[in-house]
This record gives sequence, structure tokens and C-alpha cells, in this order.
Amino acid sequence: MSIGALRAQGRAVRDAATVLGQASNEQRCAVLLHVADRLQETSEELLAINATDVAAYHESGAGVDRLTLTSARIDAMADALREIAGNADPLSERVDQSVRPNGLRIERLRVPLGVIGVVYENRPNVTSDVAGLCVRSGNAAYLRGSSTAFATNQFIVSLWHDALEKEGLPAAGVSLVQDSSHETATAFMQMTDVLDCLIPRGGPSLIAAMREHARVPYVLDGDGNCHVFVDETADLENAVAIVRNAKTSRPGVCNAAETVLVHQAVAAEFLSALSSAMPEVELRADDAARRYLSDATPASEEDYEREFLDLILAVKVVASLDEAIAHVARYGTGHSEAILTQDRANAEAWVKRVDAAAVLVNASTRFVDGGELGLGAEVGISTQKLHARGPMGLRELTCLKWVVRGEGQIR
Repeated sequence: MSIGALRAQGRAVRDAATVLGQASNEQRCAVLLHVADRLQETSEELLAINATDVAAYHESGAGVDRLTLTSARIDAMADALREIAGNADPLSERVDQSVRPNGLRIERLRVPLGVIGVVYENRPNVTSDVAGLCVRSGNAAYLRGSSTAFATNQFIVSLWHDALEKEGLPAAGVSLVQDSSHETATAFMQMTDVLDCLIPRGGPSLIAAMREHARVPYVLDGDGNCHVFVDETADLENAVAIVRNAKTSRPGVCNAAETVLVHQAVAAEFLSALSSAMPEVELRADDAARRYLSDATPASEEDYEREFLDLILAVKVVASLDEAIAHVARYGTGHSEAILTQDRANAEAWVKRVDAAAVLVNASTRFVDGGELGLGAEVGISTQKLHARGPMGLRELTCLKWVVRGEGQIR
């Protein structure tokens, strides 16, 4: 795909965004519901196409998991679209209104951002989730997936084209870049005349490329170096179950736990139980923790900095809540941080003092997900503070328009 072809496709996406922004709520919902049905009706064909992408993939670990679709994952994609369609329409919501002393009536309304560009690796479910969130919020989705998932993404996008046209809306409202070269990716990030917002979904190399090359405003879906702190008052049986879930339920995703911090008062009992509960996990521990973990390897400074995205967990014993919070402040990436405690004051201190997009009390970090938090899905989890933070759903894909109504007033 030449740069000229990319720009021509971009102009079509831009035009489609204008139409989608004016489409009725009923039209937008109908598109999502049609795609949800078609995902399940064509699941066997989709699985076969995805299998060819997986067979051609030459890496192991988290990448394969992210690339692979299953019947359950396709059902989850369809369910997410139905949930998004069932959410309140974010457009034209009146955020606030007032009347000035001179009689001017002021209000602010939610409107679409326009064209949302998403650069992502593997993860064909992102193709459907992002398209659903964009169309439902009146935005166009311009997707630059990776070559590893191209056939799968192409098939999913074709379902969106059919659904959009069925509702009399432009198929270009959901478009996939047809070239996955670095040159095209760089050009995509610099399409200021097409894209209103850019969101990366990928690893450190993608984020670095975004910071170096992007000219379009972007929201970083950053690393998830997530922590779980087991306080001295924690219910230890429950804590073992939560940490196991946070680490092992799907280790290759950004909301998986990467480090467990354990209060020294419960370290002996908790760490012994944890080690027995998840023998498949490699533990990398500090000297204090290794007293209770005979099979653990010594943890390095790098281990506390890393997002493993694998069945590896860093472990550290701490003397206090303050030390746990200080560790998170030093090594955390601002994603999701959990405390397990029965002390209300400690829980509130964690909530107030830990600087992250999401903080949890007595729950797994795996709940920091658009679907689990009632958004239906997410276009990403922002670790920034402008303009969105945490899971980005429908409202995060809108901005505000001021409306001023007068009766001839002049200043």
C-alpha cells in the first residue's frame, strides 16, 4: 500500500466520520447488533482463518495467546457488542447548563472525537471491540493491525462493512490499513489531516515509536506493571486465591499482576501457601521472601521494573504499608494496583495515596477491564491523565461542545 493509497483511504474514513457523527442512535446500535450476530454465525469460518494466522506466527508465549481466537472469545466479542449497544447513547448528552445574568443560555454537549486511529499488535478481538466503541459513539475507526493477524482482521472488518452498508452508512467508517510496514505505520501516525486521536495497543517498541514519530494527539495504553499488596490484616486464604487469579488467569495481558508485596507479619504463612497454590509460576524473590520460598530465584532490580507477561511473579517482603506504597510509586506504571486488607484505614490510605489509573481493594487486578467495569469493551487502558485515564469506553471517545443560545445579546 503506497502512502498515496493510505491518504486516499484516510480521506474516505474522514468523510465517513462526518456521516457517523450524524447517524441516529438506532442506526448505530443496529450496526453493532448485526455484527454481533454475524460473528457467531460465521464463527467456524473465522476460526479457520485465524488458525492460518496462528500457524504462520513464529513466536511463543503471550503473543500466541493474544493472536488466537476461540469459540468462547468470539462469543465474548459478540456479547461485548451487545452490551455496548445496550449502553446509554453518549452523544448529545447535556453535561451541564446555566443561564448568564445577560440571559445567554449556556450548555455543553457530548460530541464524537471524529476519527480514532488505533495501532495494535495481534489481538483480533481489538478489531471488533474498537469498531464497536467507535461506531456506537459516532466516530470512525481507522485500524492499523499487525501483519500477524491480517487475515483475521480483514474478515472481521468485512462484517463491519456489511453491517454499516445495511444501515445506509459508509463502509469506510471501519477501515483497516492494508499494509503493515514500518514506513506505513510512521505515515499513519502523522496523518494530522485524518486522525483526531491515536491510541497504541502494544509493547514498549510500539510505544517508543509512537513517542518518536506521532504528530497526532495520542493516548497511551501503557505498560501494566501491576502490584498486589498483602497487608498484615488480609484474609490469607482469600489473598492466595486473588493473587493466583491476578497472575495466572491470563498472564499475557496488561492487567495481570507482576509483583506481590507481602507484609512481613504474614510472609511466612502467606508465601508458603502461595507457592503451593501456583507451582507453575516462577517466583523471583528478595532475600526476606526467599527464607520461605525454597525454589524461588533471587530477584534483581530489573525484575521489579518488568512487565513479564508470563508465568513469572516478583515477590518482596515489606515492613509496612508505607513501604509498599513507596515501592509502587518507584516501580509502578500507573495501571492497576491492589491492596488485600481487612483494615479500613489502610484500604483508604491505599486508595488516596497510590497514583494509578485504577486502585483495587480486596479484588484481582484482572477486573480492570472495560467489559468487567460495565463499559462493554474498551479501546485501551490509558495510563496517562489527559484526556482519559483507565479503561476507555464510549464517553472517553467523545469531547465537549459549548452551545450558547441568545436572543440578540451583544457584548
